[in-house]
Amino acid sequence: MLSSEGVGQFGDPRLARRGSTVFNRIVATGSLVQRRVGKTRAGELGMARFLESPAVSKEEIVETVGERTARSCMGRRVVVAQDTTEVNFAGREAGRWDLGPGGDGKSAGFLIHAAVAVDIESAAVVGLADATIWKRSGKIEVSRQQRDLAEKESQRWLTTTRIVADLLKDAEQVVVVGDRENDIYSVMARRPAGTELIVRAARDRVLEGGGKLFEEAAEWRVLKTTGVELEARRPGEKRRTARLQVRAGGVRLTRPQTADDGDPALLALTLVEAREVAAPKGVTPVHWRLLSSLPAGTAAQAEEIIQLYRLRWRIEQVFRALKSEGLKLPEVQMQNGAKLLKLAALGLAAAVRILQLVDARDGSKRPALDVADEALIEAALVIGPTLEGKTMRQRNPHAPRSLGWLAWIVARMGGWNCYYKPPGPKTMGIGWHDFTQHAAGFLLARRQLEHV
Repeated sequence: MLSSEGVGQFGDPRLARRGSTVFNRIVATGSLVQRRVGKTRAGELGMARFLESPAVSKEEIVETVGERTARSCMGRRVVVAQDTTEVNFAGREAGRWDLGPGGDGKSAGFLIHAAVAVDIESAAVVGLADATIWKRSGKIEVSRQQRDLAEKESQRWLTTTRIVADLLKDAEQVVVVGDRENDIYSVMARRPAGTELIVRAARDRVLEGGGKLFEEAAEWRVLKTTGVELEARRPGEKRRTARLQVRAGGVRLTRPQTADDGDPALLALTLVEAREVAAPKGVTPVHWRLLSSLPAGTAAQAEEIIQLYRLRWRIEQVFRALKSEGLKLPEVQMQNGAKLLKLAALGLAAAVRILQLVDARDGSKRPALDVADEALIEAALVIGPTLEGKTMRQRNPHAPRSLGWLAWIVARMGGWNCYYKPPGPKTMGIGWHDFTQHAAGFLLARRQLEHV
């Protein structure tokens, strides 16, 4: 079993160790800047050689992290939130090699489509399930409407859903959730067996019999009015509770002209409409229309679909941690496009790890195996007691081998003194790096003693 900080084998133990070191340093520093991550000249050169190696690929990094997530999802009910984000270097394109055009068609940039597994019971991030990182090739001669789904960027929604369904086949339940960009008939029609979908509707689709989707929901009675916690979407915003009127029912969508002829002519789904009432002044009221393969015959079932969709905000947090509010990937000065895409894969995995550690600081009862393998946990059993003080406040209050227990150890190693406010991402990142370093020393010493 790979150690929890491993990001790939790359056919060379030295590259595997270097990858682990670089990854842990990214988590510890909260940065993707080579000078800060490397710390010393030797460290900088080591990071550069790692990213330059043709044996190192962004695909292996993602696959390695995904396999670890699959183990953590076994026997659990999970939401898998998928979304796309653009990394744009507008105004900073000079000298960048081998990148494609951004969304504006002019600026250098690339895209990341990621899928993040979230525990339904705790709403905590379990791990990165899959990611595709690519650059646009340039101008496309054939119009979007004339291209087959396989030739469109929207194919990623279908491909990711299939990969996730196979990867997480041992989970108790997998619900793949996507926002309005995921409203693609073929994606919903080709849902893998055993995998549920929730998609926020973007198109007022034609129903069997000639009616329209949005008009249909407006005619249904209100099942209940419920409060839903909404996360802040922009800097300066605050969390708030929205009062939502909930309607739900079954719908039968007709295949649009743009869909593949091989898709079914009719598609039976559930539609849940959540419309905010009495929204605060100056705030755009929430209005979600959610298409799902899950049943919504009762108010409780409809509300569950809303709550599951709400977990989609965790992938937005991951993207923020990678970009504006954390690792600041768009500000990296690296000019080599191939190295930059590999760095993006490491950064995405690090952003997920940072959120995992922050989630765990509040005393999660989930197993420590979510982020650490058995060898690291054995090391933590030895290291942990050395960090405890004489007072109850200075003792680890969590059950051994739980994620909360491991997070307490990591926080202490990051400099947290058990008092005042909870440890933040920076403290947890430093603590994770120091913990893995101490654990490696402990495990090495133990192996040497075993051979004496």
